Amino acid sequence: MEKFFTRMGDGEGVWMSKEEIKNDILAGMEDAVVKGKSQPMGQDEIEHLVDILTMPQKNVSVERGNEGVVTFDAGTLKLPVRCAIPVDRSTALLIHERVLCSDTMELCNTDYSYKAIKNIVPEEAMAMEHAQMNCIMPIFYGAMPNMGQYTKPDGPVDNWATLLPEGKIKEAMVAQEEAVELCKNDMIFIGSAMAEAGTCGIQFDTSGASGDADALAALEAAKVLSRKYPNLSITMGMANEFHLGMHGKLKFEGERIAGQYPAKQVKSVEAAGAHSFGAVINTNSSKSFAWNLSRSLTYAKEATRVADIPVLVNVGMGVGGIPLTNTSPTDATTRAAKAMLEIGKADGL
Repeated sequence: MEKFFTRMGDGEGVWMSKEEIKNDILAGMEDAVVKGKSQPMGQDEIEHLVDILTMPQKNVSVERGNEGVVTFDAGTLKLPVRCAIPVDRSTALLIHERVLCSDTMELCNTDYSYKAIKNIVPEEAMAMEHAQMNCIMPIFYGAMPNMGQYTKPDGPVDNWATLLPEGKIKEAMVAQEEAVELCKNDMIFIGSAMAEAGTCGIQFDTSGASGDADALAALEAAKVLSRKYPNLSITMGMANEFHLGMHGKLKFEGERIAGQYPAKQVKSVEAAGAHSFGAVINTNSSKSFAWNLSRSLTYAKEATRVADIPVLVNVGMGVGGIPLTNTSPTDATTRAAKAMLEIGKADGL
């Protein structure tokens, strides 16, 4: 029986038969159908995914006409920090534009949280103005809400992760509500400063990392900024395939945030006035690449089906079907990209 080289969710290389790959595709799809109430892929889409996963080439690409827009989170951290290449941020932007042919790029700070950036926002605004004068491609400014930074001892509010195990439910809920206001106000302040400095857009990256309150802070900030600066592009990337209910009762525009999967997350992002949505689907490191990619595709397809704004699926280390490794293998990343654009109908990655 012919075997095909593929991966496990932790990046380990394995050989599987076409039948084994197809069985994992069906199992991954079923998991997304049951948990996320997503529509299953059609038979032709399943067969197309089998073909992508069994192509003999080490790396693959989309057919002409199926290209998507490429965006980044932690943009200017990729080369100087992740790859330890000694270049400054402005040079990293130009490398992405003029060497790597990126569609967009993100200016960001090493301390990738809005709370920390508030202290240095004048310097960051100057860096943004400089970037706009040198770059042709759209430049975003991005960071994480990272609402946990507002808890003691680093912040002013009580830590709900400490209060909840102690059974102090009401106190934990109040602490989160206080942190929402602080986090939201910081994001509006920094987003406004960047808009005045000429940024093309703002990214709220990893929204919901601290649970539903974290997501609410980002949604509320996006709502204010989208009205204050109608020409400012706002994109929101999620932290998880569903919002954790650390609070549990918070709502945005009448919809409960806790438990929202990508198809509902995108509608909340739309309601906030944001212009694009970064779907996140987590990788299970103990399952195969076929299982993970099929599951991610099913979630992504459901989000693109209901969305009225572009869906930019996160396909990086440990999300979007990609193995959970710091440096993602290109045999997996190129197949995930092709599948997301051709089958998932994503607008970009």
